[in-house]
Amino acid sequence: MTDYDKLDAWIDAHFDEEVAFLQALVQVPTDTPPGNNAPHAERTAELLEAFGFAAEKHVVPDAEVKAYGLTSLTNLIVRRPYAAGGRTIALNAHGDVVPPGEGWTRGPYSAEVVDGKLYGRASAVSKSDFATYTFATRAIETLRSQLKGAVELHFTYDEEFGGELGPGWLLRNKLTRPDLLLAAGFAYQVVTAHNGCLQMEVTVHGKMAHAAIPDTGVDALQGAVAILNALYAQNVLYKQITSKVEGITHPYLNVGRIEGGTNTNVVPGKVMLKLDRRMIPEENPVEVEATIRKVINDAAAEFGKDRPGITVEIKRLLLARALQPLAGNEPLVDALQRHGAEVFGEPIPTSGTPLYTDVRLYGEAGIPTAIYGAGPRTVFESNAKRADEHLVLEDLRRATKVVARALFDLLTTA
Repeated sequence: MTDYDKLDAWIDAHFDEEVAFLQALVQVPTDTPPGNNAPHAERTAELLEAFGFAAEKHVVPDAEVKAYGLTSLTNLIVRRPYAAGGRTIALNAHGDVVPPGEGWTRGPYSAEVVDGKLYGRASAVSKSDFATYTFATRAIETLRSQLKGAVELHFTYDEEFGGELGPGWLLRNKLTRPDLLLAAGFAYQVVTAHNGCLQMEVTVHGKMAHAAIPDTGVDALQGAVAILNALYAQNVLYKQITSKVEGITHPYLNVGRIEGGTNTNVVPGKVMLKLDRRMIPEENPVEVEATIRKVINDAAAEFGKDRPGITVEIKRLLLARALQPLAGNEPLVDALQRHGAEVFGEPIPTSGTPLYTDVRLYGEAGIPTAIYGAGPRTVFESNAKRADEHLVLEDLRRATKVVARALFDLLTTA
């Protein structure tokens, strides 16, 4: 048997255990918001301890967590040192996830296995890679005498809010500085770039009035409609901008939430909307934000020419920069592609993704990164962020083998 055969055989022999580990993780909710995620970190640490993996518990101070809009947050680092002279490779997956919503045919925290699929919120994104990375690490340690360097497991809980209290917090507090970083992804492609994201809150102020005498008020909703029309018109212009990164097309703007008014018989005096602007890697985030602000203010000013009294407040909620490929990630990317092709029996391409992730924070710190893990060909196929999110267990098995083989290569070569 080759060393790769031995790794594959160990993973096959322990696969039921890996599935049970993932089930236990899915069964502890991590809905974000509200983001009460410290209990999941405690459960994860307990499960890891059963494997002989001691997890450092890095508790983010309560004041920081509350100011960020979350409830509790503990990040985990597991350090597995081997012989001197090799690389330190970190593997990061996030445990926080959006609330389940409606329409489930399986319990969102049941972790039920049906027809080779494990159902539950975060089963595919990205508690699956808590399992992938843990069991890949356990597998390579059966060949420990050949390993040089170290593996770190980073299990964090802030990706849905941007990652600043997850990987960002670990990096700012100098708790880690790996040579390479692999982050949670899907099994049929290696992602080396992704979009950036600007999120903003726009509050339109008018003046409330009784609906029977609307002229005594200033309708904030009508002002908001003028702003919305101007914002959506930008999407026509964005389609004229194309990215050179495979897998990424053009910028896009979405308004995902609108709140306002007090009653049906009252002219609304305030309307709030939240927008999400996806930025391709070639765009400058500072220029993007300045343009959006100008579009909003110009639309409000134009509306106010005939109906004075509208004012606008604009607040940035999130600025996540795009992930750019960094020199030095080639050994990781090459190993994943080579072993992915062998295990899956098909080419595993590199590409970008229109998503944004907290992986960018490692990239901004100068750490070469790649995104790869257990999951389907597309986010849509997994039902991630929708009802009946699920993971095909054979994808979990094979992705674990790919990661284990890649780690073994990287930790046995200079």
